[in-house]
Amino acid sequence: MYTTILVPIAFDEEGNDKAQAAIAVARRLAADGARIILVHVMETVPGYAINYVPADFTAQSKKAIQNELDEMAAQVPGGEGRVIDGHSGRAIIDWAEQNRVDLIVIASHRPGMQDLLLGSTATQVVRHARCAVHVLR
Repeated sequence: MYTTILVPIAFDEEGNDKAQAAIAVARRLAADGARIILVHVMETVPGYAINYVPADFTAQSKKAIQNELDEMAAQVPGGEGRVIDGHSGRAIIDWAEQNRVDLIVIASHRPGMQDLLLGSTATQVVRHARCAVHVLR
């Protein structure tokens, strides 16, 4: 059983079902008293687009996402919600290392041709994480 579990959450059209499935797996794999951290990565708005985004967009988005994560985490024993900044794959890996995570439970989509060329967040996490990774499809 694991004591510190990281569950990356993506808020997209499929995100809620996949997020709930990942949380359920994390709960089953958690030791008594384990921490289950739900994390969302906010990617930086590219420089070429920053002038078209309202000045408080990032702060408002971050606050709304944090509230959503907190609501989800409140339903999970030992649950916490965190919003972090960076590139999704790299930020998840770095946060896991810095916070001594011993398992990452991450949802993935069915791979397509674009994943062979560009790679997905789950692929990057599986290849580079120093802890155990459980992938859900």
